[in-house]
Amino acid sequence: MTEQSWQLRQGERLVGTLTLESGDMFWSDCRFKPGPAWEELAPLFAASRDAWRRGDEDAALAADETIYAQDLALVPEGSGAPITEFLIQIEGEVARFRH
Repeated sequence: MTEQSWQLRQGERLVGTLTLESGDMFWSDCRFKPGPAWEELAPLFAASRDAWRRGDEDAALAADETIYAQDLALVPEGSGAPITEFLIQIEGEVARFRH
């Protein structure tokens, strides 16, 4: 069986690569390998994670909206249409998304 993976892209810029490790009917759990554009976007993901952890739902939703506004796409490696409507969380080498 081939590994399923996606490139997280912002236009032509590679943010990172997600490789599927497991999933359920809602979330796909992946291994994350940062790309050249990751360093610029990492603070947005940290703001979301930190807000969710401290239970500040308003700040967390605002942070997630800021991430969504970055026009990110999950482009499947191999074949398939890019995913443009999704929620994503990234922490270190772990990423989760749902679409």
